[in-house]
Amino acid sequence: MRHRNRNNHLGRTASHRAALMTNMAISLFLHKRIRTTLAKAKVLRRYVEPLITKSKLDTTHSRRTVFSYLQNKFAVKELFTEIAPQIMDRPGGYTRILKLGPRNGDGAELALIELVDFNEFLGGESLSKTAKRRPKAKTDSKPAAPVQKTEATAEVNEESAPVENTEVAENADDSSENKAE
Repeated sequence: MRHRNRNNHLGRTASHRAALMTNMAISLFLHKRIRTTLAKAKVLRRYVEPLITKSKLDTTHSRRTVFSYLQNKFAVKELFTEIAPQIMDRPGGYTRILKLGPRNGDGAELALIELVDFNEFLGGESLSKTAKRRPKAKTDSKPAAPVQKTEATAEVNEESAPVENTEVAENADDSSENKAE
């Protein structure tokens, strides 16, 4: 039973789990997104987010602390030079996990974990610089410009207008007159 046990051990020893998290964090920092199982992605998020927070303060001490976790100078350089400036004004939540569905071989739930400000499909720029997290209320609303009616649109509108059945309308008027008499 795992009552009140918050850590997912992933069926590995402590040293194997530490090596797994280090390697996945390095890949995430270098490639900005990785594809893995959902369980590993959730554990990786808890491992990576404090490292990203520590990278906001670019001091020798914070670089050495992050290096003690990653043991890869290229990943540390990438984290401090490219990732940290992009996420400087973000108060947390640096990663996003997207579920991909089950894997064909064993049915394990796959997920894509990515750095939020480095999503290529949303314009390739930092979301924190292009859009605010909470949109402001619109203060100046401009009325819509009037549509200019041209001859071509007038002809189309006349052709597509429904034709009324005049006989039915006349019969309706006669029946209402008969009831009144």
